[in-house]
Amino acid sequence: MTFPQWSQRGARQADRVNSVIWKKPRSTGTTSPLSVPPKKPQPWVQVVGHAGSFHAGDDGMLLKRHTEGEQQCLQRLMEDSLRSFVPAYHGVVRRSDQDYNMMDDLLAHFSCPAIMDCKMGTRTYLEEDLAKARERPQPRRDMYEKMVDVDPEAPTAEERALQAVLKTRYMQWRETLSSTTTMGFRIEGIKKADGVCNTNFKRTKSRDQVIEALQDFVGSDGLVLSGYLRRLKELRLVLESSDFFRTHEVVGSSLLFVHDGTGRTGVWMIDFGRTVPLPPPLTLDHRTSWVEGNREDGYLWGLDNLIDVLTDMLPLT
Repeated sequence: MTFPQWSQRGARQADRVNSVIWKKPRSTGTTSPLSVPPKKPQPWVQVVGHAGSFHAGDDGMLLKRHTEGEQQCLQRLMEDSLRSFVPAYHGVVRRSDQDYNMMDDLLAHFSCPAIMDCKMGTRTYLEEDLAKARERPQPRRDMYEKMVDVDPEAPTAEERALQAVLKTRYMQWRETLSSTTTMGFRIEGIKKADGVCNTNFKRTKSRDQVIEALQDFVGSDGLVLSGYLRRLKELRLVLESSDFFRTHEVVGSSLLFVHDGTGRTGVWMIDFGRTVPLPPPLTLDHRTSWVEGNREDGYLWGLDNLIDVLTDMLPLT
């Protein structure tokens, strides 16, 4: 569930779910903050990401194209200490011959919100992706073209001859352009309260560039910035004790930041399609530097850096 799948504009009544076929019962237990559905669904439209992966549901719900891995993660998270930091999960529904994971729409209780997605960790590919690439290399022309569009000198001589690059090579190269490798997180996209969207952060790498982007997002609102900091520090404490987090490789997951003109703020972990359980008894601390084989993802190292950056910004608001 990557941020830029959210906005407050452009939903159609056709996007409402008229009939629901449950494969799993609704979760029970303590509800997460903001999980009480509004009287009618809030409109939204996907800004970036995979088109067609998301649909608006009834009663403040959001439907995301089903994957078994994400379903298993969300089910486990409903029983974990992280429950209040993820969208409440309500099972699998079928719509137009397609299965969807149904969860709370995190924007439902905000008015004209500003939204930001930060992808967490020091890599966005799984270790198994590297193994598959070595076993069955499949050079991609489309990714080669994306690479040379950004930096014509980036491809190797062999890649120029092939006019193609491996997906993992492209992903590793792309991450060197952003703050993923230098800070353990990167800004994926921002939608401001006036509806203006920006996803041009591929080269936002230095600390000063990150601060500039974050400052543009929060403006001069110290209340909003303080709210985000409180929530992130609470999240860090819970992550450090979470059984789910300790036993999973969390790759490609994001933090969704939301605030509106009232000063209300929220931060949630989203998008668990590439989060995988570790083989017992392996556990991660999520701060150790990654070397192939240790499965570390740098998530907490990135969160530490994000908290430090926002803390340094407080005097600027």
